[in-house]
Amino acid sequence: MTARSTRRPAVARTRRIRIAAPVAVAVTGALLLTGCGDQTGSADGPSKTQGSKAPLFDKLPKKIQDEGVIKVGTDAAYKPMEYKDGQDIVGLDPDLANAMGEQLGVRFEFTNGTFDGLITSMQTGRFDMIMSSMTDTKDRQEGLDDKGKKVGKGVDFVDYLTAGSSILVKKGNPEKIESVDQLCGKKVATQRGTTSHEILKTQIDKCKKDRKRPITIEAFDNDDEARVRLKAGGVVADVSDFPVAANAAKSGDDFEVVGEQMESAPYGMAVSKGNDKLSGALKEALAKIIEDGSYEKALKKWGVEDGGVSEAKINSGS
Repeated sequence: MTARSTRRPAVARTRRIRIAAPVAVAVTGALLLTGCGDQTGSADGPSKTQGSKAPLFDKLPKKIQDEGVIKVGTDAAYKPMEYKDGQDIVGLDPDLANAMGEQLGVRFEFTNGTFDGLITSMQTGRFDMIMSSMTDTKDRQEGLDDKGKKVGKGVDFVDYLTAGSSILVKKGNPEKIESVDQLCGKKVATQRGTTSHEILKTQIDKCKKDRKRPITIEAFDNDDEARVRLKAGGVVADVSDFPVAANAAKSGDDFEVVGEQMESAPYGMAVSKGNDKLSGALKEALAKIIEDGSYEKALKKWGVEDGGVSEAKINSGS
């Protein structure tokens, strides 16, 4: 979503903070996604005996072993990474979670919320982790806001993909835009709280330094709203993570991606500081699915192979 705040070679983002009308979805070992409302007590997980047979079950915190569920916060409006299909949350992130669940012997239960509220909600105990195309940055690791002020304990990231920001324009590129420098003096849409949003705010200062009119940023709660604004002609471009922009261009005849990706960086699964047992288990599960090929299979399914990583790392963002 997340975003989200740093870039990468094939997919990225940064995200936000309030949680409104959440919908929880359980990802099971059979790739079954079941919408369950705000509370998902009806979702049946593996028994402790069944789960303990999985190769990495013993690596998990005991609370998660007992419950058979890892609760995941996400902002499901970032196709192809995570998005709503009816009542189900689908996309690359749920598919990767499903594959890791086979190694860990537990379900991943996704709850939909607003991006910039996910970290706060996790740190207050609503979720065990976040998986929402969130860029791994030092600021997030250290709990700093965009002004460098300490606002929380910070998080640890298990990095699973890389991506950068891209510029999406109307088909045919009527404004002949090829770079962010050409957006000075124009109205541009983006998702609030994302790395792409930060790129545009930085570009405003550059426009002023170059004695050009600044960009007028129209920031939305999700990228779907930003694209609606672009399609209607209210803005000349939408700046978002490459996978999202590329998917929007590929999915119809309204848009195209222009220019080069900006600020490539890792996406990470976020875990609260101090929860080393969970982050360690996730890292080992990611390494397993990279090794057995299910990771690459999922990336190919969603067309984001260029963002693949060759090994699981913790806090590799800058």
